[in-house]
Amino acid sequence: MLRSIVTLLCLPILAGATAALAQPADMPLQPPRTITVSGSGSVTGTPDKAQVRLTVQKTNASMDKARTEVLAVVQRFLALTKKLGIPEAKVRSSSATVNPQYRWDQPTSRQVLEGYSVQREFEVELTDLDKLGALVEGAVDAGVNHVAPPVLDSSKRRDLNRQALAAAARDAEANARTIADTLGVKLGSLRELTAGGAEPPRPPMPMPMVKMAMAETASIDGAATYSPGSLDFEATVTASFEVSSP
Repeated sequence: MLRSIVTLLCLPILAGATAALAQPADMPLQPPRTITVSGSGSVTGTPDKAQVRLTVQKTNASMDKARTEVLAVVQRFLALTKKLGIPEAKVRSSSATVNPQYRWDQPTSRQVLEGYSVQREFEVELTDLDKLGALVEGAVDAGVNHVAPPVLDSSKRRDLNRQALAAAARDAEANARTIADTLGVKLGSLRELTAGGAEPPRPPMPMPMVKMAMAETASIDGAATYSPGSLDFEATVTASFEVSSP
């Protein structure tokens, strides 16, 4: 009888010990230790195409005369693009506007119509940058009033973007490894990565003051003063890596 009582008293104690041993397994796991770093990469490419916007604008008391003057410039400009071998599909007329021009007449306190401003805008997609100088200079000679700074681009943009992203990823991994080695921990696997864009700013190409230079030195070839330069593709990434004790 005494043995039975002792056995019954021991059972709750053993059950409590078993529960105590099992409890750590039920506790939530600690999140892995990580380090988060950033990386950057840059790749330089050579532009091989350009977008050029041109404007022809004339003002005259007669709207018909203003339109005729604009049409004459447009015809000379289109003849230039044909001479340069630029496909017609690459030359687009983006807009045509006619705006009346008024002045304020103080004695009568009213607006007086003085004439009309007629404007045509064109966009040219140039895939041979060797013709860029000839296009811009020839357009000005044909009577085009305004040539916007050409916007340069590369047909290899996608590949250059990826190269910049790859360089940024390698830079992030190198930064993480440097930090891990410094802190005396082991760098583990990648847990998360966020990539930024690799688009270049695509700045417009500066337009040289060719006409001023040619007025001083007639021997200068204005078309030869245009240089496309280069494009820089930049990318950034943010990466998180696991770390553990060595």
